[in-house]
Amino acid sequence: MLEFRDIQLSDKDWIDKSLKMSDFRGCEYSFANNIAWRRLGNAKISRFEDFYICASFSEDTPAFFFPAGKGDYKKVFHEFYKFSSSLDKPLVVQSVGTDNLNMFKEFYGNCFSIESDEGGYDYIYNAEDLITLKGKKYHQKRNHLARFYEKNWSYEPIDAHNMDECIELSVNLYNDKMGYNSRSSVLEQLAIHTFFDNFDYLGLKGGVIRIDGQVIAFSIGEKINSDTFCVHIEKAMPDIQGAFVAINNEFAKREASDCKYINREEDLGIDGLRKAKRSYHPCYLLEKHKIIFNREVKI
Repeated sequence: MLEFRDIQLSDKDWIDKSLKMSDFRGCEYSFANNIAWRRLGNAKISRFEDFYICASFSEDTPAFFFPAGKGDYKKVFHEFYKFSSSLDKPLVVQSVGTDNLNMFKEFYGNCFSIESDEGGYDYIYNAEDLITLKGKKYHQKRNHLARFYEKNWSYEPIDAHNMDECIELSVNLYNDKMGYNSRSSVLEQLAIHTFFDNFDYLGLKGGVIRIDGQVIAFSIGEKINSDTFCVHIEKAMPDIQGAFVAINNEFAKREASDCKYINREEDLGIDGLRKAKRSYHPCYLLEKHKIIFNREVKI
C-alpha cells in the first residue's frame, strides 16, 4: 500500500531523477513548484519503484497526478486503485495529457469519465517569439517596450543582494490588492518566500528590472525539461507602462534562449490573466484532463 507524506527539500535528488525520465512539459512536473505550492491542494508525495507520485488531498477523494518516472504503468495505477479503495473512494488521476489518454483507453476501455478545465491548461510559447517579438501580432508589445526603454532602466539577475527588494515589491503588490482576502494570494506569497529562501538549492533563475534604482519588476523560473523553460512568478508595478512586457522579454532573452519553448503556466480561469496570456500568442495550450474511474470497476 502506498504511504503518503509531506514533500521535503531532501527529496529533490530522487524526484528530479524521476521527472527527468518523463521529460514532461507541464508546470506541475517541477520539484520547485511542488514544494513551493504544497499547501494549495494539500499535496502529499509517495514513491513506487521508479515512479514519483504526488496526490492532492484537498477534498475527500485523493486525486493522483499522472506519475513521473518509468516502469509498469498498469502496476502503479493498480497501487492508486488500492489506495483509493482503502478509503472507499473512486480512483481519480489528474494532469493527464492528451497523449496519455490513449493509455487509459487501451488499458481500461470505457471504464472512466474524463473532465477537463481549460483554466488549468498551460500556455506554451515558442521561446523565439517571446525573445524577438517579431511580426505584426507583437506590434503593440514592441510599442510598450519602446516607451519603457525611454526610462532610466536596468536589468540584473536575482541574487542575495536584491532578494529583499523583490520580496518588498511582492508584499506591496499583495497589500495593494488586499491579497489577504484570497487564499490563493496568501499561498502565492508562501510560494514566493519558498523560492527565495531556497533559490540556489532549487536551481532557480531570476531577473530584476529597476527604474532609477528602484526594483519595479522581477521574474523567477527554471528549465523544467529538455526543451522548456517555465516562468513560475512574474511581478511588476502595474502603473508603469511596459513593465510587464519588459520583464517578460528581458527575462526570456537571458534565461530561455537555449530552449525551444517557454511555459507561462495556467490562467486559472481568471479573465484578466487569460487575456494577458493570450496577448502573447501561445503556440498551443497544454491540455490536462482528469480521469475518474467508475466505482464498480476494479483494476
